[in-house]
Amino acid sequence: MAKAAPNPAASGSTDSRSRKHSATDTPTALELDPVIHERVRLGIISALAVNEVLSFNDLKKLLETTDGNLSVHARKLENAGYVKCTKSFVGRQPRTEFRLTAPGRRALNAYLGHMESVIRSTRKD
Repeated sequence: MAKAAPNPAASGSTDSRSRKHSATDTPTALELDPVIHERVRLGIISALAVNEVLSFNDLKKLLETTDGNLSVHARKLENAGYVKCTKSFVGRQPRTEFRLTAPGRRALNAYLGHMESVIRSTRKD
């Protein structure tokens, strides 16, 4: 009879997939930041790296995504501390703007460094 796999929750340890990511978590050298490693979120962070501030509508057009999709991904980046969201009104029109935070810039630089390492290692033939 096969033994049941140990339950990490019972021992107090947590599975990295079930942990909530925060800006203080640092991926190891072999893993990419799961918060950034998604097409829309990587697009948001990359766009904000070269633009001081972008509105929700600017990002939506640039990334060619829907309101709901952009909102969900922006919230994930905001919760991780990678972007700052500011809501205001221009006249009677609501305006949502995003800026890249210092932890977000560090996370992007680390992510790009990891990707460059992966590319270099695959080209060593």
